[in-house]
Amino acid sequence: YVGSVGAVDMVNFGARETVPEKFQSRRLHVHNPQITLMRTTAEENEAIGAWIVGRVNRMTGPVRFLLPLKGVSAIDKEDQPFHDPEADEALFDSIRTGWTNAPNRKLVEVDAHINDDVFTREALRQFRSLG
Repeated sequence: YVGSVGAVDMVNFGARETVPEKFQSRRLHVHNPQITLMRTTAEENEAIGAWIVGRVNRMTGPVRFLLPLKGVSAIDKEDQPFHDPEADEALFDSIRTGWTNAPNRKLVEVDAHINDDVFTREALRQFRSLG
């Protein structure tokens, strides 16, 4: 298994008017007339990371899990509306803390954005290492 944390920085809703009242004060991004995105908080990302690592730790085969340290979605990069390094770090820390080490398992930190060529090349390198 080769995986990562793509787009876990957001919650998807329908049109802007469908966003529940309790989320109206949150950081929202209208992607298009049918899709509104809500940025996850550091606390939510900590829980998301714990959930992800809990499932990944159950895998019995070879695992390569990559953390894109400079952002997890197209709108989670510098100068984009969901850029929030603190929230991303909460996600990464949660995964690091819960990670179970084993000879056939690697947690790989990539100093790049998930959409960068550097990240893609590393994901491919890790995939090929399983062959």
